Amino acid sequence: MAAHDLIDTLVAATVLAFLFGFAAQRLRLPPLVGYMLAGVAVGPHTPGYVGDIALARQLAEIGVILLMFGVGLKISVRDLWEARRVALPGAIVQMGTATLLGLAAGQVLLGFGLRESLVLGVSLSVASTVVLLRALEARQMVDTGVGRLAVGWLVVEDIAIVLAIVALPALVASFDEAGAVRGELGRSLALTFVKIAVFVGLMVLVGSRLFPWLIVRVAHGRSRELLSLGTLALSLGMAWVAYAVFDASFALGAFLAGVALNGTRLSASVAENSLPLRDTFAVLFFVAVGMLFDWRILVERPGGVAVVLAIIVIGKGVAAFLIARALGTREADSLYAAAALAQIGEFSFVLAGMGLALGVMSAQAHGLVLAAALLSILLNPLLFHLAARYGASAPVPSAA
Repeated sequence: MAAHDLIDTLVAATVLAFLFGFAAQRLRLPPLVGYMLAGVAVGPHTPGYVGDIALARQLAEIGVILLMFGVGLKISVRDLWEARRVALPGAIVQMGTATLLGLAAGQVLLGFGLRESLVLGVSLSVASTVVLLRALEARQMVDTGVGRLAVGWLVVEDIAIVLAIVALPALVASFDEAGAVRGELGRSLALTFVKIAVFVGLMVLVGSRLFPWLIVRVAHGRSRELLSLGTLALSLGMAWVAYAVFDASFALGAFLAGVALNGTRLSASVAENSLPLRDTFAVLFFVAVGMLFDWRILVERPGGVAVVLAIIVIGKGVAAFLIARALGTREADSLYAAAALAQIGEFSFVLAGMGLALGVMSAQAHGLVLAAALLSILLNPLLFHLAARYGASAPVPSAA
């Protein structure tokens, strides 16, 4: 690594994101369009300066952590529990639907093999944390019925996709040694699930008592800097513990850290202190998406991109709407949930990249996932606009 790679990438990403984002806003487009175009400008598929993609993705991961921590501060365990009747079966059925659609499209329409089509389907099944939360926050919908539903749905998807990441290498191997490896796969999944359950239990039972006490002790020192630093240490630290010790995701650890602080008298102050960093690093997520995008796939495989995009936007969106309605959610909330979940992002990149590294996904299929992801993110504000137009009026946030 060159001496100033981090500084170069950070400066290029933030400066160009500001310039392109401002230009997009002046053209009455969502700023995130400008952020992704900034990423394309500094990516390896356009001439000129090329930023460090690996560094950009790590910086973007910090944005995911801080966003999920902030959401945890607004949504309590009771809120999630109340949404379980729709979020749990809804997430499972929708992920299964998207996986089957991707599997069928890969084999029938795109000419992929069974394993490649399966990885494609799973990659399309999980929504982007950043896109979903930014959309809800922009409309002040996080602490509403649809916000709690979407976040609960997201948490279920998060756990499921962690299990999928653990399972993928064993699933690939199982095609050669079905009997022996299948048992190892079962043990790996069971162990990961137990670890996640233990982590969740510790955060609910211990973290909900310990973390508020620590934050209050820091606040008594009347140092704004220490309170901000303590907030950052808590969110990043628990995200790391979740990933390194319990095989969960960074996002889940940060979210549960926020939930542990939810309802304390300092939660509003903690959320306010983390807001500037959350916004800055969230922007870097969209820049990182743009850096991964190879525009040539639109010329070489426009039909393939259209098929994958249709699965994400139409297939997942319609499935989410129908599932939510079938489970008793009102029409307006079902429309918003469908819009929020009709996109893919960071976990899709991880799964597709793992498939590429394991040799079960071609570079072309990987490119289709990235291209469709970027287009689905660009279309997401329009989907929310349509949901607001054709649904009932936007939900009123519940009282704090």
